[in-house]
Amino acid sequence: MFCVEVRDRIMIAHSLPDPFFGPAQGLHGATFVVDVAFFRAELTAKNVVVDIGAALDVLKQTLAPLAYQNLDALPVFAGKLTTTEFLARHIFDAVAAAARDGALGEDGRELAKIRVTLHETDLARASYEGSLA
Repeated sequence: MFCVEVRDRIMIAHSLPDPFFGPAQGLHGATFVVDVAFFRAELTAKNVVVDIGAALDVLKQTLAPLAYQNLDALPVFAGKLTTTEFLARHIFDAVAAAARDGALGEDGRELAKIRVTLHETDLARASYEGSLA
């Protein structure tokens, strides 16, 4: 399986109002390094997995509505615990939709799977991976 991975960063604020989360229950900031990996079994006719420039653009556009926002105040997240795992799935859904809609070019519609990883620190990260089929 071939893979191309792109990276960006996002700064957000949020709270996780449940005793399970200890001190993270209160409002706090986070800077996530976001990696998105695109997979396919065979290379395209151009010998690539996906256009890297298009992949970077899609990731930037996906993160833009979240950047420098308090996620607690965004209607899309009302009543949700915006954990790192949850956000990985949210970003995956948006990137996968962009791939299906042609934002990565025609070859992007034929990807096997995508993995989104959010790095909280150099010691902890969470991912969501899914098929595009």
